[in-house]
Amino acid sequence: MTKQKVAMLTAGGLAPCLSSAVGGLIERYSDIAPEIELVAYRSGYQGLLLADRIEISKDMREKAHLLHRYGGSPIGNSRVKLTNAADCVKRGLVKEGENPLRVAAERLAADGITVLHTIGGDDTNTTAADLAAYLGANGYNLTVVGLPKTVDNDVVPIRQSLGAWTAAEVGAGFFDNVSNEQSAAPKTLVVHEVMGRHCGWLTAATARAYIQKTAGQEYVDGLMMDKALKSIDGLYLPELAFDLQAEAERLRKVMEKNGFVTLFVSEGACLDAIVAEREAAGETVKRDAFGHVKIDTINVGNWFSKQFASLLGAERAMVQKSGYYARSAPANGDDLRLIQSMVDLAVESALNKVSGVTGHDEGQNGKLRTIEFPRIKGGKHFDTGAKWFGEVMDTIGQKWKATV
Repeated sequence: MTKQKVAMLTAGGLAPCLSSAVGGLIERYSDIAPEIELVAYRSGYQGLLLADRIEISKDMREKAHLLHRYGGSPIGNSRVKLTNAADCVKRGLVKEGENPLRVAAERLAADGITVLHTIGGDDTNTTAADLAAYLGANGYNLTVVGLPKTVDNDVVPIRQSLGAWTAAEVGAGFFDNVSNEQSAAPKTLVVHEVMGRHCGWLTAATARAYIQKTAGQEYVDGLMMDKALKSIDGLYLPELAFDLQAEAERLRKVMEKNGFVTLFVSEGACLDAIVAEREAAGETVKRDAFGHVKIDTINVGNWFSKQFASLLGAERAMVQKSGYYARSAPANGDDLRLIQSMVDLAVESALNKVSGVTGHDEGQNGKLRTIEFPRIKGGKHFDTGAKWFGEVMDTIGQKWKATV
């Protein structure tokens, strides 16, 4: 009988679940299979390629519960695509002519790994599936069980990805303070840019959490510290179409009435149009190893700020981004419960040699199960038909039209 040896890695961007998920895996294995050796590859697939690993010691096991208190990743992240050999060579992760997938697979085999847990988004987990397939085709059995991490909540067919609830709550708290900037100068426009490349779920959920957070506060009518100061005047998502001139006319009236305007904008809103505009002008748009546009170089929030500041006659305009603040937070209570249930299933599946990604399967009425790798995809759109989203838009008083 092959001796079990479990490895784990975290990859992609941060989310408020990584530290807790790592801690949860260590705790669960220590509880039900303490004899199994645990290791972690440092900085995701980079550590796997470079044979850079952490042995999970007895002391680490005993203190694993502390990881639930922290954000970030205790084992480090990176964005490495094993099927992009040119990028791996450029970064010094493999030698010229080497196949990164083969290097990673042979490292797992050499290290005696029988189970690999990947905590990441669709790219992380589908890369893990490629590894398992490569090893299987070469006579080496590896069980790969992923945990879905993304603040965008955009993994098909998973209902709720780890960390997204926390990111929305923390983003709302961030903006509760930032909204006070509306009192700093007359005719101020504040744009709150929220993460979400293809999916507007986080922006919408952050808006909902912000509305809920501020609704119960007491205000002093007649002074500037009233409900209007905490209002959201516009919400823009990748899934929504809007007429710039019509919106400007609506918001100009808000500016005239209140003396300020607040907008919540997904970082992916109008992204394709902005990229096309820049490329048509001859600009080279930077992309990462996965071919995704490097969204921080596009600055969608700044585009919205410039467009609306001019049309509204704003005397002061600012863009505030909650993304890095929100994604680095420790998991909240709702996410901690979700993490525990998914970790427990991940370990159970690993021990039973069932590969896939744990999550509530929207294709099976939301059942929590280990979902087959071929069904895992990124870019899931936010369902703008959700009742709670309609209530958010009613609160804002904004007309909207879904594009997807």
